[in-house]
Amino acid sequence: MKTVLLGVSASISAYKAADIVNQLKKRGVNVEVIMTRHSTEFITPLTLQTLAKTKIHTDVMEEHIPSEINHIDLVKRADIFVIAPASANIIGKIANGIADDMLSTTALSVHDMPKLIAPAMNTYMYANPAMQDNLEKLARYGYQLIEPRESLLACGDFGKGALADVDTVVSIIMDTLNQ
Repeated sequence: MKTVLLGVSASISAYKAADIVNQLKKRGVNVEVIMTRHSTEFITPLTLQTLAKTKIHTDVMEEHIPSEINHIDLVKRADIFVIAPASANIIGKIANGIADDMLSTTALSVHDMPKLIAPAMNTYMYANPAMQDNLEKLARYGYQLIEPRESLLACGDFGKGALADVDTVVSIIMDTLNQ
């Protein structure tokens, strides 16, 4: 059984992670979920745990199995690393080597596997030159971008920055897993 290591960061689109997990599980994929602290304010870990049928990881200092280093062993068991939604904050952290929470620390541990990132943020944030530089860095580091879509955003602005449709995200994950 293939395993997706799914990172969920703080975006209004975090609730869509439930659909991503649910669709992956229906396709016979194991899903391990890492949530940033602030993402838990958009969707509860219990929701994702119920769908994934696995413990949700939120704290880099919490080791569930004493003989394992959680952020390393999660990577060793995974076939693909995905962050959906990826906030401007988590993109900036990973692009600049910052490891100060479970998701960013785990991201720096990912090596020989496909890495997908699905941004979700305000259109002005997405278009910002610093954000575009960070995305270029991530591309150099082997991340494949799942392009955000144009939409009416939660803030009322219209433009590119909305999380790609869940079906698109899941399709890209499955295609990548099956390569």
